[in-house]
Amino acid sequence: MSGVPVDLWCPKMQAVLNADDLGRSIAINAAVLQAHREGVLTSASLMVTGDAVEEAVAMARVTPTLAVGLHIVVVGGRAVLPPAQIPHLVDSNGRFPDDPLRVGLHYCFSRAAQHELAWEMTAQFDRFAAWGLPLSHVDSHMHMHVHPVIFDLLLPLAEQYGARGLRLPRDDLRLALCYDRRHAGTKIAWAIILGLLCRWYAGRVRHYRMVVTERVYGVLQSGQMQEAYVEAVLRRLHVPTAELYFHPAIVPTGDSLGPNPGDLATLVSPRVRQAIQDRGLDLTTFPVLAQGGR
Repeated sequence: MSGVPVDLWCPKMQAVLNADDLGRSIAINAAVLQAHREGVLTSASLMVTGDAVEEAVAMARVTPTLAVGLHIVVVGGRAVLPPAQIPHLVDSNGRFPDDPLRVGLHYCFSRAAQHELAWEMTAQFDRFAAWGLPLSHVDSHMHMHVHPVIFDLLLPLAEQYGARGLRLPRDDLRLALCYDRRHAGTKIAWAIILGLLCRWYAGRVRHYRMVVTERVYGVLQSGQMQEAYVEAVLRRLHVPTAELYFHPAIVPTGDSLGPNPGDLATLVSPRVRQAIQDRGLDLTTFPVLAQGGR
């Protein structure tokens, strides 16, 4: 961790600590609950077609302190609508392809796919609303919501269904490279592409009743949100608002990008909690930020 600057002074700041993929599996649900009850997790993003989504919804209903948002899935997961209704999006089993690059290009150039995306995304918002949970925020699996076609569809839906926050994945490239220079080329490419898109989108979001944080940490360390890195992030924060997102699970999944027990260990780490206390950080949620931080 040498070279990572820490302990820089700054005024009072607020941080959302979020877990992605709630509802995807029982192991993820259990990790989210543990990280919220025993650790510093404040919110989670729900996959409405996850294998354990019913359990996740029941858990959320009896845990009102956990803010729950919608984790849109348009790649690498199952759709809500039947395959016959969205044949340009999914296979015969109702699954989206796993390759985000190929899927992204398809969404750019297929008018039929764009129409079907609007139907499927509306169906995912509808399913979330049917459970009666307050909609904290919106983000997506593999950050596909920052795809221009999907972002155009997402903004009015998020507003219509009452989302209070939206993730614009603006990570800190310098800190990520100071901590871990492996895959530097990939990290630099992601930082440039997402940075340009998010800069463009930030102005558009201002016209909607949703908040975005100044920074989002997790893109460049996806599945590798180790204790030392997160502690460095928390001690180095110099923006008024930030989101740190994780992929916790109570057992390994074999996916290098998560979910994994390492992210869970970070969320319940005494060192991470101490860093929060030392900096005087306010742990918060998107609905609280939307109310002016009260």
